[in-house]
Amino acid sequence: MAPPSVDHASILAELKGVRRAGLVRLRGRPLPALEAVAASVPARTRDQAVEALLRLAVSQLDAGTLRTAAEYTLGLAQGTSDWPPSSRRSRAAEVYRVSVERFRKHHEVMVLEQVAERIVRLAAEGVPAAAGAGDEWDGATHRSVEVSAGDRNARLMVHVHPVDLLRDVDVVVSPTNTYLALPELYKSSVSASLRRAGTVRGVTGDVLDDPVHHELRKWTARHGTSGRPVLPGTVAATGSGALAGQGVRRIYHAAVAVPRAGTNDYDVLPADVTRAHPAFLGANSRKDQAGWCRCHIPLPYDHGDGRVGGRLSGAHGDLARPGRLCARRGRTAAHAAGAARARAGHGSDRAP
Repeated sequence: MAPPSVDHASILAELKGVRRAGLVRLRGRPLPALEAVAASVPARTRDQAVEALLRLAVSQLDAGTLRTAAEYTLGLAQGTSDWPPSSRRSRAAEVYRVSVERFRKHHEVMVLEQVAERIVRLAAEGVPAAAGAGDEWDGATHRSVEVSAGDRNARLMVHVHPVDLLRDVDVVVSPTNTYLALPELYKSSVSASLRRAGTVRGVTGDVLDDPVHHELRKWTARHGTSGRPVLPGTVAATGSGALAGQGVRRIYHAAVAVPRAGTNDYDVLPADVTRAHPAFLGANSRKDQAGWCRCHIPLPYDHGDGRVGGRLSGAHGDLARPGRLCARRGRTAAHAAGAARARAGHGSDRAP
């Protein structure tokens, strides 16, 4: 039976307070109703128990715009726990594609009411004992996930760590811009991390060779695209440079980010990402000259412009969002990758 102090109105009022404060500012804030429900959650601190309760309640919402908007509204989405409430509200409004004012008056109220209903239900039914243990991704850098693919099941391996720590994979997919121009080594994108990890360095750390960059330049010269953009969805294959020592054989550079004129931003359309996928997720089993089949292909969770927080444009919103499941609570998983055990052929080295 629900504790006497727990009712929908009190939970909703406290959720509004959490929205205004954000997760990082919960310390010392009175939340008696939420604390009463979270009392059975095994956690080291009261704040952790409340956060675990909120995550559990939001996870029970319908997947899609409702759950995503709730994650942004309450600061549960990856990297948003310290955002000011106005920024979180603005991003949540983008999910529903409405103005911030429209979201504030209508959608935000609906979202918080739905979360409050889930919490009241948890109070009545009892919070699962495993709720605080976890975040099932905490403490694990590799997880197996079973998914349905048509009439059969497939197993995905989710890597929760920086992309340059990948080992023993056949191909790494790297989102890049349509000029196939790799960012500088000090940048913090997927393609920059792979370029940096692929460099050959001397004993003092100086760069002796930049093979990934050089091979990609040769690819553009060979296909007559030096200095001009390729078609979105084009995929160029190169070697992995020094990453070969970690068992990484190839890097597929997927040109899906179209530079936006006059800005430093990019547009990434879901259709362009879809066009790139057949190049490295083909159903055939052709082998290359070395006689091996590309079957372990990590896909970065941020398959947009390659930068953390980069989003896909278009009607489908942020297609990278599923990866946030394995990179939350402030993990340093800037480039988490989901490795699909799918066979792929030579489609990656096609000309634009």
